[in-house]
Amino acid sequence: MTRILPGVIAMAAIVVASNILVQHLFGQWLTWGAFTYPFAFLVTDVMNRVYGPSAARKVVFAGFITGVACSLVGTQIMGEFGPLVTLRVAVASGLAFLTAQLLDVAIFDRLRDGKWWRAPAASTLIGGTVDTAIFFAIAFSASLTFLEPGNDVGWANAVLPLLGSGPDAPLWMSLALADWLVKTAIALIALVPFRLIVTKLSQNPA
Repeated sequence: MTRILPGVIAMAAIVVASNILVQHLFGQWLTWGAFTYPFAFLVTDVMNRVYGPSAARKVVFAGFITGVACSLVGTQIMGEFGPLVTLRVAVASGLAFLTAQLLDVAIFDRLRDGKWWRAPAASTLIGGTVDTAIFFAIAFSASLTFLEPGNDVGWANAVLPLLGSGPDAPLWMSLALADWLVKTAIALIALVPFRLIVTKLSQNPA
């Protein structure tokens, strides 16, 4: 456990920071949390490459528990329009995180013997796509209103041009697409620190 403690701490820090920063807008389609959360995949992939899938899953579960704790705290804090974290957002966040991160671990492990960049690139891109799809659909889709009937997500289903200039679509789809684009960009950029961190840890094993 000691050897993966830095990974656990890093994952917990990313989850806590993302839960705080998601409350603050960045432009029209994003929150600041969109720029910190994707680094959770970097932590998972580094742990997977250096210590294996079992260790990576332990780090993921530590992040999941941290996320659940943040959600529980958020449901007790009242904002201008109600709790900072609604039931739908809490369920969506937890399910998206756990599903996407465990999928990331499985894909990475399957591809680990290929070129160094293939496993982290593929696992993060696929995991990030699944994460975005699960989170935004559960949190905001009108078809899932039964999950929390008292939570009005009508604002997220207002039909507008996609990202302001595309075909008409519910607002939450623009938010999801913007989030996915950021995840994809960071996944590619993160290949650089992934390579550097893995090389350093491999040369100085715990």
